[in-house]
Amino acid sequence: MPEIEVVGEAEDGKELLEKTLQLQPDVIITDINMPRMDGIAATRQILTIFPELPIIALTMFDEDSLLIDMLEAGALGYIIKKTGKEEILNAINTVMDGRPYYCHKTSSRLATLIASSMFNPYLKKEKPDFTEREVEIIALLCREFSNKDIGEKLHLSQRTIESHRERILEKMKVRNLAGLVVYAIKNGIYKI
Repeated sequence: MPEIEVVGEAEDGKELLEKTLQLQPDVIITDINMPRMDGIAATRQILTIFPELPIIALTMFDEDSLLIDMLEAGALGYIIKKTGKEEILNAINTVMDGRPYYCHKTSSRLATLIASSMFNPYLKKEKPDFTEREVEIIALLCREFSNKDIGEKLHLSQRTIESHRERILEKMKVRNLAGLVVYAIKNGIYKI
């Protein structure tokens, strides 16, 4: 990816901390499970020194509970290990803008896990107000209705639903449906 320059690689969490101090990268993508110091401890230490540094956790689907620990440590996003180039670039650009990024393959199990934990990536942000119509649309999106289905159900055009959806994503400061679902569950807008 020509827009991305890899400035360093680390074998473990201790080396990640050392290289971060030395190289001061713009973003870090780190594994959660590493020898000597795991990604969770490394993330905590790095963020005490560089609190604004965006960190993306690299995870496998069977690491859900560790992922929550990683997000609570301050990672701004996560991607799975088999993620393609386009999503990696998307994740990097999103966290560089200061917004959380959740892998597009977010499972409902993970959304539930995040919702039931004390982790709230939006705690520092002022909560936006949503209209009744937006709350209706959020609930339907969380239930996996398409824009077309929502339009038919609410007697609105698909284009109107797309406009509402874009406005909702903007208000939530999330980039995709996975982020919308996690935000809605964490903030009590949608109940599982």
